Amino acid sequence: MLDIISLNLHQLHIFIDPLVGVGLLKVALSRSCSCFEMHCHDPVLSRLATQLFTKTKDYLETEVSTGQDMYTLLEEVNRLTITKHADLRSLVVNLSKTLKECNHMYAELIRPLLLQIDQFDSKVAMIEANAYRLDSYTKQLKARFKQLQEN
Repeated sequence: MLDIISLNLHQLHIFIDPLVGVGLLKVALSRSCSCFEMHCHDPVLSRLATQLFTKTKDYLETEVSTGQDMYTLLEEVNRLTITKHADLRSLVVNLSKTLKECNHMYAELIRPLLLQIDQFDSKVAMIEANAYRLDSYTKQLKARFKQLQEN
């Protein structure tokens, strides 16, 4: 479906195809006079009108081209975003897999060793407490022995 915009002066036609998203711009200049002109073949007016429509055509072509360039840029950004998203997704999947392996290794290998270390630590604490009590007891015995020797 084509949208057609017409101007009364010299028949400027703009054809834009909204389905493709890219404007097709065509200018058809006729040499006939508009219905408001008194002198139908004034060469200065015809030249000025031709310049006006040529510059208008150039402006509209530039606008359509800029829109097309922006759309192309947006497509490229979307394509790069999709690629980056896929890369990040694979990275997250690999990280998740590695984390599961590390958790399994911790549960199977490291946790039992840590439990043994905790048991050794509690046994060492008990031995240390017994050593302090034994030291205290030997000091008391030594003090009694000295007291008995003096008497």
